[in-house]
Amino acid sequence: MSKLLKIVAPVAILAVAVTAAVMIARSGDEPEREEPTQAALLVDVVAPEIKRGSFIIRAQGSVTPRIETSLVSEVSGKIDWMSEDYVAGGVFSEGQQLARIDPSDYETALLAAEAELASARATLADEQARSDAAREDFRRLYGDTRKPTDLLLRLPQVARARAAVQAREAAVERARRDLERTKITLPFDGMIRERDANLGQYVTTGATLGKAFSTERAEVRLPISETDLAFLDIPMTESGTTIDRPVTLVGSVAGQPARWKAQLVRTEGVVDRNTRLTYLVAEVTDPYGLKANTERPALPMGTFVEAEIPGRDASGLVLLPAQALHEGNRVYLADENDELEVRKVEIVRATPREVYVSGRLDADDRVITTAIPAPVPGLKLNVRQADPEEPRLRILPSGELAAGDDPGGAGEAP
Repeated sequence: MSKLLKIVAPVAILAVAVTAAVMIARSGDEPEREEPTQAALLVDVVAPEIKRGSFIIRAQGSVTPRIETSLVSEVSGKIDWMSEDYVAGGVFSEGQQLARIDPSDYETALLAAEAELASARATLADEQARSDAAREDFRRLYGDTRKPTDLLLRLPQVARARAAVQAREAAVERARRDLERTKITLPFDGMIRERDANLGQYVTTGATLGKAFSTERAEVRLPISETDLAFLDIPMTESGTTIDRPVTLVGSVAGQPARWKAQLVRTEGVVDRNTRLTYLVAEVTDPYGLKANTERPALPMGTFVEAEIPGRDASGLVLLPAQALHEGNRVYLADENDELEVRKVEIVRATPREVYVSGRLDADDRVITTAIPAPVPGLKLNVRQADPEEPRLRILPSGELAAGDDPGGAGEAP
């Protein structure tokens, strides 16, 4: 009996479960089926900028003085005086005395040379008088019928005395120059970079006393690639090229962004054999602002700056951030239905931060800057408009450029 119960019980339970399931299914309404919804992809968009003006070529370099020199002693002696401006960072004027070597020995040498000159002049006067007397005596004796000899007229003695006077004059001039050289001066307005001598120190001829540079003009050496050079329209010659083109320098002073006006003045005329770069030179007048009354911040030597150089006309081209370009020559757009559209463009110029393109783009288009792993046209998008006030370019206090920042007003010509 127990065996039969073990066999029949599971079958009965299964039959009851099936019957209950059928009754429940028939008594209730069929649930509605929901269509699967596609999640919208969150993307950032920017508006294309229609370019007006020139291409802006950017290059980076450090500010260096146009004239820099070492102060070298031209005479020997002990330094017995120094100007308060003769320190690192001290500013001086053209011809200002910075230091002095003890002039007493050179003053004595000048007096001795002047005395010898006076003696030589007296000897010349005596010989000239003797020559004139000999000429007069000969004329009284012989009249004009005979010509006196040079020895009779003492002309060799007069020539020797005159040569002695010239030698003594040169000695006086040399002694005067040596005395003047005890004053350490420079022929330009400038700043002391370093001082290598001190008060009371004995220096010899040729000893280095320090280094200084001119504050009248500074230069920035800017490396330019062949690709960028093509957008500048600057002719190249073996001897370099003189240029007159405005340049804007961008940098930071005390952690604050600053801009300076400069002038592109020349190319170096050669291509670096290692880097294949050409160097342009920009010049800044009065970098420390010592002459002009201006609120422009000083541009110290050694400052790292980025130069914005206007090039060929780029009017009508579309300017986009570099991250808006995908798959080489495609841009992703968010259409009016917030769906993905892929469009080909023609690249005119590309840099690590921006790209100039021509093609079917308008100022009202919404260009996607977000990377899309599977760019299928018609993909649903959740569009987030980029803040137009957010800068895309800035220079960090260290002088490095922050990635993805604003390219200085979209490259408008200064």
